[in-house]
Amino acid sequence: MTKLTVEEFAARAADWLRQNAEPRPAADASGGHAESTAQANGQFSVSVFHDLSFAEEADLLERLRSWNQCKATQGYHAVAWPAAFGGLGLSSRHARAYSRLEREYQVPDSHELFSVTVGLMAPTVRAFGTPEQQEQFIGSLLRTDLYCCQLFSEPGAGSDLASLGCRAVRDGDEWMVNGQKVWSSGAQFADYGLLIARTDPDQPKHKGMTAFLLPLDRAGVTVRPIKQMSGGTSFNEVFFDDVRLADDLRVGAVGEGWKVALTTLGFERDHSATGSSGGGRRPGGSWRQVRSTAEALDVTSNPVVRDAMMRLYVQLQSEIHLNRRAADLARGGTPGPEGSLGKLKWTEGMRLMADTVSAILGPRLVADTGERGTYAWGEHVLGAPGYRIAGGSDEVQRNIIGERVLGLPPEPRVDRNIAWKDVPR
Repeated sequence: MTKLTVEEFAARAADWLRQNAEPRPAADASGGHAESTAQANGQFSVSVFHDLSFAEEADLLERLRSWNQCKATQGYHAVAWPAAFGGLGLSSRHARAYSRLEREYQVPDSHELFSVTVGLMAPTVRAFGTPEQQEQFIGSLLRTDLYCCQLFSEPGAGSDLASLGCRAVRDGDEWMVNGQKVWSSGAQFADYGLLIARTDPDQPKHKGMTAFLLPLDRAGVTVRPIKQMSGGTSFNEVFFDDVRLADDLRVGAVGEGWKVALTTLGFERDHSATGSSGGGRRPGGSWRQVRSTAEALDVTSNPVVRDAMMRLYVQLQSEIHLNRRAADLARGGTPGPEGSLGKLKWTEGMRLMADTVSAILGPRLVADTGERGTYAWGEHVLGAPGYRIAGGSDEVQRNIIGERVLGLPPEPRVDRNIAWKDVPR
């Protein structure tokens, strides 16, 4: 595509969206937001993690794939990616402009597996993959011809991911994988998983790990969904029993698994995303949904509620501006430690939203009165704490900011220079 100004690009994109998607309901006659109409029609979702049956979740992912592939015919699925990968090669400002336009249309809600595939896995392969891997995978990941999940955390290695013990042992030109992963979002629907495995137990824990793209249909792979307290089974345990991988599925050099993992986690913590990864709503709900709930219940004149809403609005606005600044700093590259600040702001915003809707709803939050858009907020309140752990706990983010941004002394680590196999467990 010839280099376009943001305004020219937005005009073209708006015309394409009008021809290919249905607009969201217009504001109602009382001046309320489109969310008010959605509540009345029972189309009100503020869940953090989907509460869907297996069939419903599979259908959502298929609708997301279909919409994403429709966008891919014009390059709108990868506005800021180079043309070599099917993108338009434009700036993050162009991508944000498209995202703003798409939010005005009825497109499928996003899903964590979709976001991981497009926002984490494609850029990680770009950063570490061989030319052959980039050619094979990046375009397919961006178009979601393939879905790819993370295979990082283990029952004994969550926030301390570097202590992971899933083993990959070299056998000629292949690797034999044995072990377990957990909290792998969308693994039951994924085609591949980015696996971080221990390949040299004689090295200290931050060394001796290697990354692989593991096909989840291989013999010896077992995926077991985990039931969440908020409903649904987005998360999974994944077991590996003598799973064989060719060395050409290795991502990065042998022993560089920690570097690959940190890069992927950097993308996960980076909430400066422009929305080009698709999806029709923010996980956990939006300011407009909070406001429409308060308006529907006629509590906006309550000073306690108004104060809570003011604090939430300021928090969400500061989050937007912080993320834009982080995007400018990254300039399309790998996010740095500023991503940890954005992640903290995001989880704090979700906590504050939970507190605000609790003040607005009172008993309606825990007792289903049948009113649309009230009891449904319980899915947000139950799901929001999960993001204080996902992508590295809040405590880990504060350590990163303290050590890598503020230059504070690092926390004592007694296992820093000890071989992984000699660390007490």
